[in-house]
Amino acid sequence: MENTIAVLGGTGKLGAALARRWAKAGRQVIIGSRTAGKAAEAAARLGAGLGTTIRAATNLEAARAAGIVVVTVPFASQQGILEEIRPVVAGKIVIDTTVPLVPPKVMRVQLPPEGCAALRARALLGEDVRLVSAFHNVAAHKLATDETVDCDVLVFGDDRQARAVAVELANRAGLRGLHAGGLASSAAAEALTSVLIFLNKTYRVDGAGIRITGQLDIGAAAE
Repeated sequence: MENTIAVLGGTGKLGAALARRWAKAGRQVIIGSRTAGKAAEAAARLGAGLGTTIRAATNLEAARAAGIVVVTVPFASQQGILEEIRPVVAGKIVIDTTVPLVPPKVMRVQLPPEGCAALRARALLGEDVRLVSAFHNVAAHKLATDETVDCDVLVFGDDRQARAVAVELANRAGLRGLHAGGLASSAAAEALTSVLIFLNKTYRVDGAGIRITGQLDIGAAAE
């Protein structure tokens, strides 16, 4: 259970892509959805493509059965799913990928009153959850393939060890995870998503991402 990853909203583009990459890397994954049937269909499809078995459950049961919970739902669904899983995630690592996009103006930065979606998640889940925020700026349709995705993942959280777990999961997904600071700083990456959407449209880019330049001493983050 400790190392099992529940991907809530795992039938969506980002959730399915991350679940597929982690399963391919040998991690135990549970696809979560609002309905068990929909989760089972997605898990069977992903598993068949990889030649392996992927578990499926409702979002609540997936969160209950896993040690690491990854929330991959639209901003409009964030509050509902976090309130649903709160009773079963105390002490667990929860990685929230939520970006505060408010259609139809998704190219405009619209951070919530709390400051960012990550701080909103903190208020909803409480202090006994090891909350991390990540995977805001990576194109889901690129993750869904086997191609190399030239993108860094900025990982935010006040629990350094929980951040390190998320960084490793980003690496396992074929990306480069980087410690980027406390949870409040997630506002920068969340806002950047709207900027990237604007760049995609303006410059006809197929899923622009971010890359931190310079010779980073990756080992220094573990000191």
